[in-house]
Amino acid sequence: MCGIVGFIGNHQAAPILLDGLSKLEYRGYDSAGLAVRDGDAPVQIVKAKGRLKALAEKTNDGEALKGTCGIGHTRWATHGEPSETNAHPHCSDDGNVVGVHNGIIENYQELRDKLVKKGYTFYSSTDTEVAVKLIDYYYKKYEGTPVDAINHSMVRIRGSYALAVMFKEYPGEIYVARKDSPMILGVTDGECYVASDVPAILKYTRNVYYIGNMEMARLKEGQITFYNLDGDEITREMTQIEWNAEAAEKGGFEHFMMKEIHEQPKAVSDTLNSVLKSGRLDLTEMGLTEEEICAISQIYIVACGSAYHVGAVAQYVMEDLAEIPVRVDVASEFRYRKPLLDKNGLVIVVSQSGETADSLAALREAKEYGVKTLAIVNVIGSSIAREADHVFYTMAGPEIAVATTKAYSTQLIAVYCLALQFALVRKKLSEEKCAALIAELQSLPGKMEKILEDKERIQWFASKYAMAKDAFFIGRGIDYSVSLEGSLKLKEISYIHSEAYAAGELKHGTISLIEDGTLVIGVLTQSQLYEKTLSNMAECKSRGAYLMGLTSYGKYDIEDAVNFAVYVPRTDEHFSASLAVIPLQLLGYYVSVAKGLDVDKPRNLAKSVTVE
Repeated sequence: MCGIVGFIGNHQAAPILLDGLSKLEYRGYDSAGLAVRDGDAPVQIVKAKGRLKALAEKTNDGEALKGTCGIGHTRWATHGEPSETNAHPHCSDDGNVVGVHNGIIENYQELRDKLVKKGYTFYSSTDTEVAVKLIDYYYKKYEGTPVDAINHSMVRIRGSYALAVMFKEYPGEIYVARKDSPMILGVTDGECYVASDVPAILKYTRNVYYIGNMEMARLKEGQITFYNLDGDEITREMTQIEWNAEAAEKGGFEHFMMKEIHEQPKAVSDTLNSVLKSGRLDLTEMGLTEEEICAISQIYIVACGSAYHVGAVAQYVMEDLAEIPVRVDVASEFRYRKPLLDKNGLVIVVSQSGETADSLAALREAKEYGVKTLAIVNVIGSSIAREADHVFYTMAGPEIAVATTKAYSTQLIAVYCLALQFALVRKKLSEEKCAALIAELQSLPGKMEKILEDKERIQWFASKYAMAKDAFFIGRGIDYSVSLEGSLKLKEISYIHSEAYAAGELKHGTISLIEDGTLVIGVLTQSQLYEKTLSNMAECKSRGAYLMGLTSYGKYDIEDAVNFAVYVPRTDEHFSASLAVIPLQLLGYYVSVAKGLDVDKPRNLAKSVTVE
C-alpha cells in the first residue's frame, strides 16, 4: 500500500521518480506527488489527486522540475480523504524538512497536539505531516544532525512507517527510516535509489540493501550509510536481485494479470526445480533437520487472502500425507485469539511479499512463544524472510497484478514439497511412492499449458455471465479450498458478489439465496466426494441456478448435469488445486475485461497490505 521512490545522482530526478512510481501503481493509490531539489535551491513540491497521469501532466513528464535529488510518493488514503492537500510529500512550516511516508502512525493525534502547543500549524489531515513536523521539532530542539532528529522521532512514534526525508541544510542527501513497512535502497555508478518495492528501481540497478527494522540510512553521492536507533553506524550486506527489468513488464499481454497467468507453468517449474536434486527433494537450505521434522507435533499455517487459501489446501495435503495435525489461521486473527501453541509445533507463515503486516505480526508472536517458524515467501530479503527461523523461497518472480496468480501457484508447490518431505522423513510415505508423486509434480507445468491452450471457452462463458449479480462456488475437501480462491478472484477484480461454501453447508442456510439465474460453480476433482458435490449442485439447479462444473478429463461425464462444463487434465488428487485454479483465474479475468474494469488495479485494493 502506498509507494515511495527516491533518487540522488547525476541525472534529473523527476523523470526517474515518475518512472519509479509508475512501476508501483499496482500497490494501489489515490494521489501522488514529487519533491525535487536543485542544489541549494528551495525544494519544489508538486502534488495531484487521482492517477499518476495527472501528476505527469502537471510536471510535463517531470521536465518542469529541475534537480538531481528528490523523493516521490503514491498515497493510499488512511488519515484524511484523497485530495491534493493530503497527498505527499509533506513539509514543515518553514520548509526545513520535506518527507514521504508509508504506514500508519497510531499516536499521531497525541503528537499533533504536542506540536500545536509548540507553535506548529497543520494544513492536512494526515499522520505523515505530523511525522515530518516532529522530525523538524527535534532537529531544531537539539541542533543536531538529521540522524539525531529522526531517531528521537522514531522513539516517540507508535505504529508502522517507512520514511524518506530531505533537509534544507543537507542538499544532495536523503535520509530514510523504517519500522514494519518495507523499504529497499539501491546503488549503482555513483547514484542512489529508494523504493518501497523492487520493480520501482529494477530498471536502474539490481544491487540493493534491505534496511532493517528500527534502522536509518543516509543516501549521498552514491554511498549509503546505515545507522541503528542510537545513531551509531552499522553495516548491511548488499543483495543482488535476480529478476530482470523485463520480468516486470507486460511482455505483449494486455494486462499483467494475464501475463502472470501464463507465467505459472514456468514459475511452478522453477520453484520445484529449486528444491529437486537428482529427482529427490532436498530442503537442506531451509535448515530443518530430519530430527526436527520428526519432532514436529503440530503445524500452524498463518496467512492472509490467497495465501490463506493455500494454507487451506495444505491442511488437507499435509494431514493426509504426513499425518501431522494442521491448523490454518487468518493472520489478522492469530495473535488476537491468544493462541495455545505447542512448543514442538511449527508455524508456517505464507506471504508473497514477505511484508504482509498481519502475517509479520503473527510470525513475531510465534517467536515470542518459542515456536519454530518457517516462511514461504517470494521476495528475498523481505521482513518475514529475515525474521523466520527457516525460509522456503518461491520462484514466482515479480508479480505486478493485485490479484495474485503465479504467487499462489508457487506457494502450492512449496506446501506440496513440504508435505512430501515431511511424510518421507517421518516414514509415512515410501521412497517409491514419494518418487511417483514427485514425478506427478513435475508433470504439472505441462498440464497447466494444456489448460491455457483452451482458454477461449472460458472467455465465451465469462462474456455470457459478466453481468451476474451473485455467484456461489462450492466444493468439498481440496475442492472447497480451490473454491475459496476462485470466489476471491471473481469478486476482487469484477466486483461481483461472490461466496465460496463447503458444498455440504448449502442446506444450512445458503441455499435460500438460490433463485432463477443464480450462477453456481462447482469444483469436482476429488473422486470420493464427486457424487455428493454433484448432488448438491442438482439441488441448486432445481431451484433455478445456472451450473458450471469443473472436473478432470476422463473421470466423469457431467455434461448432462451442468449447463457448462470445464475440464482440466488428471493428476494425483492431492495436487488437483494447481490445475483447477487456472480456469477460475481465467474466469475472473475475462469477466473483469468484459465489464471494462481495471483488471490489474481493482478499486480499493493494494498488492501488499503493509498496515493492519
